Amino acid sequence: MHNNLPDNEKALGIIKTRGPQTLLDLAAEMDITVEGARFHLLKLAKEGLVTATTESKGRGRPQQRWALTDLGHARFPDMHAELTVRLIESIRATLGQPALDKVIATNGKAGLERYLKELEGRAGLKERLKGLAAIRSREGYMADVKKEGDGFLLVENHCPICAAAASCQGFCASELKTFKTILGKTAEVERVDHILKGARRCAYKITPVVG
Repeated sequence: MHNNLPDNEKALGIIKTRGPQTLLDLAAEMDITVEGARFHLLKLAKEGLVTATTESKGRGRPQQRWALTDLGHARFPDMHAELTVRLIESIRATLGQPALDKVIATNGKAGLERYLKELEGRAGLKERLKGLAAIRSREGYMADVKKEGDGFLLVENHCPICAAAASCQGFCASELKTFKTILGKTAEVERVDHILKGARRCAYKITPVVG
């Protein structure tokens, strides 16, 4: 995913997708020395893209973990955020909230139909989730599926419509409804992390329905 990027951009991408990183974690992921990782992080910190916090665990030496700042998050695309927010506010102001809700519902229906068409032939919960994650990644969500207990975790490390979703959270409700419809009666879907509530990512707990 990060192979063709400059090292600084690779570091940003790793922190974005994996969350706050220690020097050792980042060095291992980038396959460079700890000093090399430190060099890149200090350069990114000077640009205001990352910041470090210190964690103390047990009797060991406190560890520094590096995370993206708001400016760092802004380095990832937001799909013409300003224009989108203006359009949302214009629809709400001129036509009212019911009209905006109708627009969101229509958009959600079109997205659902597109997803279902692309997922045709994918049998089983795991395969459908992998297909859904691939579609969402292509759309800029940096999605991944992880096994968690008896179920799965669908993680979206970036929200390319974050500004629009902040202006109208109907988009988030529509996405959750889409996921539930795609997985049908095979699984329960619960959003457990939400970027708009301060989390670094959006994550959905997928629990298979037995019987």
